Order: sequence, then C-alpha cells, then structure tokens
Amino acid sequence: MTDTAKQATFIEMTERTPFDELMHEVCADRGWCGAIVDNRPLHVTDFLPGHGTVTADQFVGWLFEAEGVDPDQNRVKWQSHIDGLREAFVRHMGGYSVDARRLILTEYL
Repeated sequence: MTDTAKQATFIEMTERTPFDELMHEVCADRGWCGAIVDNRPLHVTDFLPGHGTVTADQFVGWLFEAEGVDPDQNRVKWQSHIDGLREAFVRHMGGYSVDARRLILTEYL
C-alpha cells in the first residue's frame, strides 16, 4: 500500500459521519445512551427504520423511549431536553428530516 493510500485509509477510518457525531453528543455528552426497559436493553438505534424519512422529533421520541421516559408525564421538566436534542439532530444531520439510510453508526461509542 502506498503512503497516499495509507493516509486516505487512516482518514476514512478516523472521520466520523454526521450520525456518529450526533450519537456522540446525545450519548457521551448528554447521557441519552439508552437503558434497560422491561428487562430489555434498549438503544435509540433499535427504533430506527431501514428506509423512509426520519424527523428530528421522531428521533427525540425514540431517545426518550430508549431511556424508558415518557416526557408527557412532566413536559415542563423535559422540554429543555427535547429542544436541545432536536437542535442537535438538526445541527448534525443538516436538517429537520433525513433519509433513514443516513442513520447508521460507523463508530461504537
């Protein structure tokens, strides 16, 4: 392998996708990593469809579901989290809705 090919491979292996960046922020930085719910480990990626469109609000809802939290039980308490998680989705994914095929982790958190 040439030096240029080695460098390109290194860059490809170390660059995070927008979804990797989003997941790093919501899990590592904000703590929304999923939980054991009804004796079953859950993670937001368990809810992602294989095709179609995913909105920021759907994604945020799945984050809460993976934590076993119903934000409607205390909307005042959770609203700032909802707003921040929605904003993170839009910022990292480049819009309010994206093709579900873009929501694939390439990096384990």
